[in-house]
Amino acid sequence: MKLYGLKNCDTCRKALKSLPQAELVDVRATGVPADVLSRAQEKFDDALVNRRSATWRGLTEAERALPEAELIKAHPAVMKRPLIDAGGHLHLGWDVAAQKALGVC
Repeated sequence: MKLYGLKNCDTCRKALKSLPQAELVDVRATGVPADVLSRAQEKFDDALVNRRSATWRGLTEAERALPEAELIKAHPAVMKRPLIDAGGHLHLGWDVAAQKALGVC
């Protein structure tokens, strides 16, 4: 199981604590692999971008107009976190639905 997020993100830390078998992939350092990003974009579409983040607020209008995948490649911190790949099944965020799907609650 891989958890794509940021090592200093509180939500990612909570998810990691509940999923000790998960490996954190820091997207700021390594980015999101192209195949994972493609699958995530197909499944989550524009929900993949966190439009309430400080990173989003700091973007120019031209950057905000980029397709989600290009925007995340250029600014990985704008991705909603965590993105969890559990055996080929993707989960976005750490809400109750994701926790239930991963057997945490």
